Amino acid sequence: MPERLQKATVFPAVETALTDPNGLLAMGGDLSVERLLDAYRHGIFPWFNPGEPILWWSPDPRMVLVPGEVRVTRSLAKRIRNAGFEVRVDTAFADVMHACAAPRGGASGTWISPVMVAAYRRLFDAGYAHSVETWHDGRLVGGLYGVAIGRMFYGESMFSRESDASKLALVRLAQQLRRWEFGLIDCQMETPHLASLGARTLPRTVFTARLAELVNLPHRPGPWNFDVSD
Repeated sequence: MPERLQKATVFPAVETALTDPNGLLAMGGDLSVERLLDAYRHGIFPWFNPGEPILWWSPDPRMVLVPGEVRVTRSLAKRIRNAGFEVRVDTAFADVMHACAAPRGGASGTWISPVMVAAYRRLFDAGYAHSVETWHDGRLVGGLYGVAIGRMFYGESMFSRESDASKLALVRLAQQLRRWEFGLIDCQMETPHLASLGARTLPRTVFTARLAELVNLPHRPGPWNFDVSD
């Protein structure tokens, strides 16, 4: 059984996480800004369904994307050049979260509950959470949100209302983070979609060692402004 957190207790070591289900580490606690920042600093994130206790995870291996290794196919590059998309950052954080929370693929529920939305909006107000938004003809058509600490970015969720809109947001984010000398984008779980963009898995020991370096580098608080688009 995972450890049950009390309000003042710290997280157990990530090495004690379960292998089945992969990465389940603890339950309980709260979603305060302080608790969430402590979790991310140690490679831990919350993921739970409405009605469940808060569940905390640290899977092994970990899917990551090195900002300088993002893969842009010819077809994606063509859409970036010719489809009339615009990418912005930190201009519609709540809208992106609500879009990520919308049911998809025939599913009726979502883990991005109103409780989670409220928690990450507090992180946004504190300068740690960010949204990257893809716009087309004045409409929000895709994007992602996540958390940044030091020179580490933790991706949380993404959505698309038009083909490749979320990919474009991730590519633009990776290009900017490379310029800002961020070391990793945490993608949490392995998916073919992320692998197609250049993401790969790292053993948890390697991930947490790199993480310990990156989170202690100077922090770039939000709201962010991207450089001129590539």
